[in-house]
Amino acid sequence: MRFCPKCDARLRSGAEGGLTCQRCGHSEGGGKAKAPKRAGPEAARAFKVLDESEARGPESTIEKECEKCGNGEAIWWMLQTRSADEPTTQFYRCTKCSHTWRDYS
Repeated sequence: MRFCPKCDARLRSGAEGGLTCQRCGHSEGGGKAKAPKRAGPEAARAFKVLDESEARGPESTIEKECEKCGNGEAIWWMLQTRSADEPTTQFYRCTKCSHTWRDYS
């Protein structure tokens, strides 16, 4: 995995096989890169690096007052951010101002 030297975002595979930054447009390479071959059970166990939008689980709205603007509705989701024997972290995002905060329940 490579990161953009300008904005530190993760570089993604571009149309011509090079790497491109989705945030600032920086690109590297241009030749078609060959993907490593995977066979058998290793291919099934390979993990996928998720984007921010894919990392969250199912979302729903909840009546929760925003700490910043006082709006009474927020979207919430939970992620396991610490070790498995610790509780999950609840994240909230205000539906009005998009302020995001968390609760370590």
